[in-house]
Amino acid sequence: MNAPFDLDRWIPAQLAAVEHALDAWVSIATTADMGHQAPADLMAAMRYAVQGGGKRLRPLLVLAAAQATGAPVGTEAPLRAACSTELIHAYSLVHDDMPCMDNDVLRRGKPTTHVQFGEAVAMLAGDALQALAFELLTPDVSVISAAQQARLCRLLSRAAGCAGMAGGQAIDLASVGLRLTEAQLRQMHRLKTGALLQASVMMGAACGDASAQAATALQTYGAAIGLAFQVVDDILDVTADSATLGKTAGKDAAADKPTYVSLLGLPGARGYARKLHGQALVALAGSGLADVQVLQALADRVLDRSC
Repeated sequence: MNAPFDLDRWIPAQLAAVEHALDAWVSIATTADMGHQAPADLMAAMRYAVQGGGKRLRPLLVLAAAQATGAPVGTEAPLRAACSTELIHAYSLVHDDMPCMDNDVLRRGKPTTHVQFGEAVAMLAGDALQALAFELLTPDVSVISAAQQARLCRLLSRAAGCAGMAGGQAIDLASVGLRLTEAQLRQMHRLKTGALLQASVMMGAACGDASAQAATALQTYGAAIGLAFQVVDDILDVTADSATLGKTAGKDAAADKPTYVSLLGLPGARGYARKLHGQALVALAGSGLADVQVLQALADRVLDRSC
């Protein structure tokens, strides 16, 4: 019998590459053409938002899917795709935390970007990070082919836009105080949280050579863990404290937001998370891919995370 895959041995090298690339690309981006730098407070806010830690799950999913589908080792496409998903995630957190949306003051264990830099600078930093995500995906064609650039940009833009993350956030804001049906809640979270996680998997696959069978399976896998992540998030909001989460615990209930816990109860939400995890593993088993150990382990991590 093969030994269980040790995700904690795989992650550090991947995170080191992602952190180094993010630091380098954000630094380059904050120096404009002709040697003129962007305003110092904007540069500082961008770095603050990106370099604040976090699980980096989206980049890890990109790299794991790229590895599973045989992306050529040493090429830039997987790393650029990985960093672009994190930049979109970082921008979304900056904007979501602002007073006009979720009005939060704590993120990743430190003051949110608008608390640290003011609302105007935070808004612009989010805008700039979103733009940088797509700049990373469109280098010279000698680095990433034009066709692959288009595929990656299309996946990311759809996941981030009105048919994805932004649309889900709009539904979330409009749902405060309402009791949604399970179908309505699932749709909201598939857009708000799940779309970018699913796109991360598919962007990794777009860097490799996925068959139609594998692509369909990975799409199902990404959808399942994307929703599972949000279900677990809802659970942690009522079971963990702010110090553990790095953000304000209990805020969903205080704001009267619909969640899986408020709809299904804590046992029901936990059961649904396990069901989604099972769906993800079944999809991988039917993918036809030779090595899906990393993706399996990441699905386990999504289910078992404590923050």
